[in-house]
Amino acid sequence: MVENDYKVRLEIFEGPLDLLLYLIKKTEVDIYDIPIEKITKQYLEYLQVMRMLSLDIAGEFLVMAATLMLIKSRMLLPAEERTEQQAQDEDEGEEPRWALIRQLVEYKKFKDVASYLGHRAVEQESVFPRHEASAPDVEGGGELKMGDVSIFDLINAFNETLKRVAQKENLREIFEETYSVTDKIEEILWTLGEQTAIKFHNLFDHAATRAEIVATFLALLELIRLKQVRAQQSAHFGEIEIVKAAV
Repeated sequence: MVENDYKVRLEIFEGPLDLLLYLIKKTEVDIYDIPIEKITKQYLEYLQVMRMLSLDIAGEFLVMAATLMLIKSRMLLPAEERTEQQAQDEDEGEEPRWALIRQLVEYKKFKDVASYLGHRAVEQESVFPRHEASAPDVEGGGELKMGDVSIFDLINAFNETLKRVAQKENLREIFEETYSVTDKIEEILWTLGEQTAIKFHNLFDHAATRAEIVATFLALLELIRLKQVRAQQSAHFGEIEIVKAAV
Protein backbone atom coordinates (compact mmCIF):
# COMPACT_ATOMS: atom_id res chain seq x y z
CA MET A 1 0.00 0.00 0.00
CA VAL A 2 1.18 3.53 -0.78
CA GLU A 3 0.99 5.99 2.09
CA ASN A 4 0.75 9.31 0.29
CA ASP A 5 1.46 11.41 3.38
CA TYR A 6 3.22 13.91 1.12
CA LYS A 7 0.26 14.71 -1.15
CA VAL A 8 1.37 14.86 -4.77
CA ARG A 9 -0.70 17.55 -6.50
CA LEU A 10 0.18 17.28 -10.13
CA GLU A 11 -1.84 18.66 -13.00
CA ILE A 12 -1.37 17.39 -16.52
CA PHE A 13 -0.80 20.59 -18.49
CA GLU A 14 -0.57 18.71 -21.78
CA GLY A 15 -3.81 17.61 -23.39
CA PRO A 16 -5.13 14.57 -25.29
CA LEU A 17 -3.83 15.86 -28.64
CA ASP A 18 -0.33 16.07 -27.09
CA LEU A 19 -0.64 12.45 -25.96
CA LEU A 20 -1.82 11.32 -29.41
CA LEU A 21 1.04 13.15 -31.15
CA TYR A 22 3.46 11.58 -28.65
CA LEU A 23 2.10 8.08 -29.42
CA ILE A 24 2.18 8.69 -33.19
CA LYS A 25 5.80 9.84 -32.99
CA LYS A 26 6.72 6.94 -30.70
CA THR A 27 5.07 4.43 -33.04
CA GLU A 28 6.83 6.07 -36.02
CA VAL A 29 3.75 6.22 -38.25
CA ASP A 30 2.48 8.86 -40.65
CA ILE A 31 -0.08 11.19 -39.11
CA TYR A 32 -2.35 10.56 -42.13
CA ASP A 33 -2.15 6.79 -41.69
CA ILE A 34 -2.77 6.28 -37.98
CA PRO A 35 -3.20 2.64 -36.90
CA ILE A 36 -6.34 3.40 -34.89
CA GLU A 37 -6.56 0.05 -33.10
CA LYS A 38 -2.95 0.20 -31.89
CA ILE A 39 -3.05 3.90 -30.94
CA THR A 40 -6.38 3.47 -29.11
CA LYS A 41 -4.97 0.58 -27.08
CA GLN A 42 -1.88 2.60 -26.13
CA TYR A 43 -3.97 5.70 -25.32
CA LEU A 44 -6.28 3.76 -22.98
CA GLU A 45 -3.24 2.15 -21.35
CA TYR A 46 -1.84 5.60 -20.58
CA LEU A 47 -5.17 6.70 -19.08
CA GLN A 48 -5.20 3.59 -16.89
CA VAL A 49 -1.72 4.37 -15.57
CA MET A 50 -2.66 8.02 -14.95
CA ARG A 51 -5.73 6.90 -12.97
CA MET A 52 -3.62 4.45 -10.94
CA LEU A 53 -1.32 7.33 -10.01
CA SER A 54 -4.33 9.55 -9.15
CA LEU A 55 -3.15 12.21 -11.59
CA ASP A 56 -5.59 14.98 -12.44
CA ILE A 57 -7.13 13.82 -15.74
CA ALA A 58 -9.07 16.51 -17.59
CA GLY A 59 -12.41 15.62 -19.15
CA GLU A 60 -10.92 16.19 -22.61
CA PHE A 61 -8.86 13.00 -22.18
CA LEU A 62 -12.04 10.97 -21.65
CA VAL A 63 -13.80 12.63 -24.60
CA MET A 64 -10.84 11.73 -26.81
CA ALA A 65 -10.95 8.15 -25.52
CA ALA A 66 -14.63 7.93 -26.54
CA THR A 67 -13.80 9.40 -29.98
CA LEU A 68 -11.03 6.84 -30.55
CA MET A 69 -13.34 4.00 -29.50
CA LEU A 70 -16.01 5.26 -31.92
CA ILE A 71 -13.53 5.44 -34.82
CA LYS A 72 -12.16 2.00 -33.94
CA SER A 73 -15.65 0.45 -33.82
CA ARG A 74 -16.54 1.91 -37.23
CA MET A 75 -13.34 0.60 -38.79
CA LEU A 76 -14.25 -2.90 -37.58
CA LEU A 77 -17.57 -2.80 -39.45
CA PRO A 78 -17.97 -5.02 -42.54
CA ALA A 79 -17.06 -3.19 -45.77
CA GLU A 80 -20.70 -2.70 -46.84
CA GLU A 81 -21.78 -1.26 -43.48
CA ARG A 82 -18.65 0.92 -43.36
CA THR A 83 -19.52 2.41 -46.78
CA GLU A 84 -23.06 3.17 -45.59
CA GLN A 85 -21.68 4.78 -42.41
CA GLN A 86 -19.25 6.92 -44.41
CA ALA A 87 -22.10 8.12 -46.63
CA GLN A 88 -24.10 9.01 -43.52
CA ASP A 89 -21.10 10.88 -42.08
CA GLU A 90 -20.76 12.88 -45.30
CA ASP A 91 -24.41 13.91 -45.01
CA GLU A 92 -23.94 14.92 -41.35
CA GLY A 93 -20.53 16.57 -41.79
CA GLU A 94 -16.92 15.41 -41.50
CA GLU A 95 -16.09 11.75 -40.96
CA PRO A 96 -14.73 11.30 -37.36
CA ARG A 97 -11.37 9.80 -38.39
CA TRP A 98 -10.57 12.61 -40.82
CA ALA A 99 -11.84 15.20 -38.35
CA LEU A 100 -9.33 13.85 -35.81
CA ILE A 101 -6.49 13.80 -38.35
CA ARG A 102 -7.27 17.42 -39.31
CA GLN A 103 -7.21 18.39 -35.61
CA LEU A 104 -3.86 16.66 -35.13
CA VAL A 105 -2.29 18.26 -38.23
CA GLU A 106 -3.46 21.75 -37.22
CA TYR A 107 -2.35 21.27 -33.61
CA LYS A 108 1.06 19.96 -34.69
CA LYS A 109 1.56 23.07 -36.85
CA PHE A 110 0.69 25.23 -33.84
CA LYS A 111 3.11 23.30 -31.60
CA ASP A 112 5.91 23.52 -34.18
CA VAL A 113 5.48 27.30 -34.50
CA ALA A 114 5.37 27.72 -30.71
CA SER A 115 8.52 25.61 -30.36
CA TYR A 116 10.31 27.65 -33.04
CA LEU A 117 9.34 30.95 -31.39
CA GLY A 118 10.43 29.58 -28.02
CA HIS A 119 13.89 28.69 -29.37
CA ARG A 120 14.16 32.11 -31.01
CA ALA A 121 13.32 33.78 -27.70
CA VAL A 122 16.06 31.78 -25.95
CA GLU A 123 18.58 32.79 -28.65
CA GLN A 124 17.61 36.47 -28.34
CA GLU A 125 17.83 36.26 -24.56
CA SER A 126 21.41 34.97 -24.83
CA VAL A 127 22.33 37.98 -27.01
CA PHE A 128 20.31 40.61 -25.14
CA PRO A 129 19.84 39.27 -21.60
CA ARG A 130 17.17 40.88 -19.46
CA HIS A 131 17.90 41.47 -15.79
CA GLU A 132 14.43 41.29 -14.30
CA ALA A 133 13.57 39.93 -10.91
CA SER A 134 11.97 36.54 -11.32
CA ALA A 135 8.52 35.99 -9.88
CA PRO A 136 8.39 34.04 -6.62
CA ASP A 137 7.45 30.39 -6.86
CA VAL A 138 3.98 30.10 -5.36
CA GLU A 139 3.62 27.19 -2.95
CA GLY A 140 6.72 25.46 -4.23
CA GLY A 141 5.81 24.87 -7.84
CA GLY A 142 2.97 24.13 -10.18
CA GLU A 143 3.53 23.16 -13.78
CA LEU A 144 5.71 20.16 -14.42
CA LYS A 145 8.70 21.47 -16.39
CA MET A 146 11.26 18.97 -17.60
CA GLY A 147 12.81 20.40 -20.72
CA ASP A 148 12.75 17.72 -23.40
CA VAL A 149 11.19 15.09 -21.14
CA SER A 150 7.39 15.23 -21.11
CA ILE A 151 5.03 13.78 -18.52
CA PHE A 152 4.16 11.14 -21.13
CA ASP A 153 7.84 10.12 -21.38
CA LEU A 154 7.86 9.56 -17.63
CA ILE A 155 4.56 7.67 -17.63
CA ASN A 156 5.85 5.48 -20.46
CA ALA A 157 9.08 4.72 -18.55
CA PHE A 158 7.08 4.02 -15.38
CA ASN A 159 4.71 1.66 -17.21
CA GLU A 160 7.64 -0.21 -18.79
CA THR A 161 9.20 -0.55 -15.32
CA LEU A 162 5.97 -2.04 -13.95
CA LYS A 163 5.83 -4.58 -16.78
CA ARG A 164 9.51 -5.50 -16.42
CA VAL A 165 9.47 -5.87 -12.65
CA ALA A 166 6.19 -7.83 -12.71
CA GLN A 167 8.03 -10.60 -14.57
CA LYS A 168 10.52 -11.07 -11.75
CA GLU A 169 9.84 -14.00 -9.47
CA ASN A 170 10.70 -12.02 -6.35
CA LEU A 171 7.98 -9.40 -6.99
CA ARG A 172 5.55 -9.78 -4.08
CA GLU A 173 2.37 -7.91 -3.33
CA ILE A 174 2.53 -7.51 0.45
CA PHE A 175 -0.58 -5.57 1.31
CA GLU A 176 0.47 -5.13 4.94
CA GLU A 177 3.58 -3.19 3.91
CA THR A 178 3.20 0.58 3.57
CA TYR A 179 5.49 2.71 1.45
CA SER A 180 5.69 6.40 2.27
CA VAL A 181 6.11 8.95 -0.52
CA THR A 182 7.98 11.17 1.94
CA ASP A 183 10.47 8.37 2.65
CA LYS A 184 10.97 7.80 -1.07
CA ILE A 185 11.58 11.54 -1.60
CA GLU A 186 14.32 11.44 1.02
CA GLU A 187 15.73 8.26 -0.53
CA ILE A 188 15.97 9.83 -4.02
CA LEU A 189 17.57 13.01 -2.64
CA TRP A 190 20.08 10.93 -0.64
CA THR A 191 20.96 8.95 -3.78
CA LEU A 192 21.52 12.17 -5.76
CA GLY A 193 23.66 13.46 -2.91
CA GLU A 194 25.94 10.45 -3.38
CA GLN A 195 26.11 10.66 -7.20
CA THR A 196 25.47 13.39 -9.76
CA ALA A 197 22.83 11.49 -11.74
CA ILE A 198 20.86 8.26 -11.75
CA LYS A 199 19.17 6.36 -14.56
CA PHE A 200 15.37 6.25 -14.26
CA HIS A 201 15.22 2.45 -14.15
CA ASN A 202 17.85 2.33 -11.38
CA LEU A 203 15.44 4.13 -9.04
CA PHE A 204 13.45 0.89 -8.90
CA ASP A 205 16.32 -1.62 -8.63
CA HIS A 206 15.41 -2.67 -5.09
CA ALA A 207 11.61 -2.33 -5.34
CA ALA A 208 9.93 -5.50 -4.10
CA THR A 209 6.28 -4.67 -4.83
CA ARG A 210 4.08 -2.68 -7.19
CA ALA A 211 3.16 -0.37 -4.28
CA GLU A 212 6.82 0.49 -3.70
CA ILE A 213 7.27 1.26 -7.41
CA VAL A 214 4.24 3.59 -7.36
CA ALA A 215 5.47 5.38 -4.21
CA THR A 216 8.90 5.92 -5.77
CA PHE A 217 7.42 7.30 -8.98
CA LEU A 218 5.08 9.67 -7.11
CA ALA A 219 8.08 10.88 -5.10
CA LEU A 220 9.97 11.56 -8.33
CA LEU A 221 7.04 13.53 -9.80
CA GLU A 222 6.81 15.64 -6.66
CA LEU A 223 10.55 16.39 -6.68
CA ILE A 224 10.29 17.47 -10.33
CA ARG A 225 7.28 19.65 -9.54
CA LEU A 226 9.18 21.29 -6.68
CA LYS A 227 12.13 21.83 -9.05
CA GLN A 228 14.51 19.88 -6.80
CA VAL A 229 15.40 17.40 -9.54
CA ARG A 230 15.27 17.38 -13.35
CA ALA A 231 14.54 14.60 -15.83
CA GLN A 232 16.50 14.66 -19.07
CA GLN A 233 17.06 12.60 -22.23
CA SER A 234 19.93 12.63 -24.70
CA ALA A 235 17.51 11.64 -27.50
CA HIS A 236 13.76 11.35 -28.10
CA PHE A 237 12.43 8.21 -26.38
CA GLY A 238 15.94 7.55 -25.08
CA GLU A 239 16.86 6.54 -21.56
CA ILE A 240 15.72 9.04 -18.93
CA GLU A 241 18.27 10.34 -16.45
CA ILE A 242 17.46 12.07 -13.17
CA VAL A 243 19.78 14.85 -11.96
CA LYS A 244 19.67 17.23 -9.04
CA ALA A 245 18.44 20.68 -10.08
CA ALA A 246 20.88 23.58 -9.91
CA VAL A 247 20.32 25.75 -6.85
